[in-house]
Amino acid sequence: QVQLVESGGGLVQPGGSLRLSCAASGSTYSISVMGWYRRAPGKQRELVARITRGGSVVYADPAKGRFTISGDNAKNTVYLQMNSLRPEDTAVYYCSAGNRYDYNSYWGQGTQVTVSS
Repeated sequence: QVQLVESGGGLVQPGGSLRLSCAASGSTYSISVMGWYRRAPGKQRELVARITRGGSVVYADPAKGRFTISGDNAKNTVYLQMNSLRPEDTAVYYCSAGNRYDYNSYWGQGTQVTVSS
């Protein structure tokens, strides 16, 4: 089993920045992919970005040019740097972890990000 703990959410003004962290523990040897998803009010959960242990990254369109995903393999931690935040980025952000057969075997509890003036 793998446990994921997110941190770094909060309230930020439009145009501001936040950095989310997700630390994995447990059977981390089984993880080769980690990602960030979000669920906005009234919407389905959607991919934000994903990264492999080798450093390959995928961004969803809303994240391109504003968000950066990075990972620290030694710490089994993935980060999401979010810049130029917009009100529409308001959502609960979830960390996921898995492997090439199932990217999302494990989920964190989520962290709230609210972008508002």
